Amino acid sequence: MSSLIFYTNPWSRGQIARWMLEEAGAAYEQHIVEYGPQMKGAAYRAINPMGKVPAIVHNGKVVTECAAICAYLAEAFPEAGLAPLPDERADYYRWMFFGAGPLEQAIINHSMGWESPEDKQAMLGYGTYQLAADTLADWLEDRDYICGERFTAADVYVGAQVDWGQAFGTLPALPAFAAYADRLRARPAYQRAKAVDNALIEAAKAAVSEGASA
Repeated sequence: MSSLIFYTNPWSRGQIARWMLEEAGAAYEQHIVEYGPQMKGAAYRAINPMGKVPAIVHNGKVVTECAAICAYLAEAFPEAGLAPLPDERADYYRWMFFGAGPLEQAIINHSMGWESPEDKQAMLGYGTYQLAADTLADWLEDRDYICGERFTAADVYVGAQVDWGQAFGTLPALPAFAAYADRLRARPAYQRAKAVDNALIEAAKAAVSEGASA
C-alpha cells in the first residue's frame, strides 16, 4: 500500500490536488469517493469530518483543503522544487492565502448572485468581486508566475482558480488571466492530471448511460 492515499472525485476540487500530486511526482493510491451517502458516510467522515473531497493521507497524517494540500506536498516532496525559495516566500504565502480567502469568497458570492451593497462592502474580506479579480490580474500582468519567473505550488492553487475561471466564466476574461492560463495548460503535469480526471468523468458518464438503457 502506498504511503500516500488520495481521496477524490473527478467532478470536484480534487482536480487541483491531483495536478499538485503530478507536479510533485508523488506516487499515490487513489480512492474515488462518490457524492451522497459515501462521501457523507461515517467511513469517509473519519478521514474528513466535513464530508468533502479532496483529502490526502500521507504517512498516517490527514491533510484537507486544496491550498493546504498544495503547500504540504511542496514541502513533503522537496525534490520537485515547488516550495518557495527564501526570496519567494512573501509572494508565495501572500497569494496562496489570497486565493484561498478573498478570491474564492468573491468568486463564489458573485456566482451565487450575492452582491453586497456599497455601504456593506467594508465588512467583506474582498470588498468587491471586481476588486479581487483586478488585484490578481494586476499582479500577473508582468509576471509569468505568482513568484515571478519560477513555477511553484502557489501556481497550482491560484492557477487552478484562474484556469477554471477562464474556462467557465467565473473570472473575467482579462489578458493577464488568459496568458497565465495558457502557460499552466502547457505543463505536462497539468495535462497528465486532466487526462486522468477526464477519463474518470467519461467512464462515469458511460456507466450512467448504460444503466439508463439497461
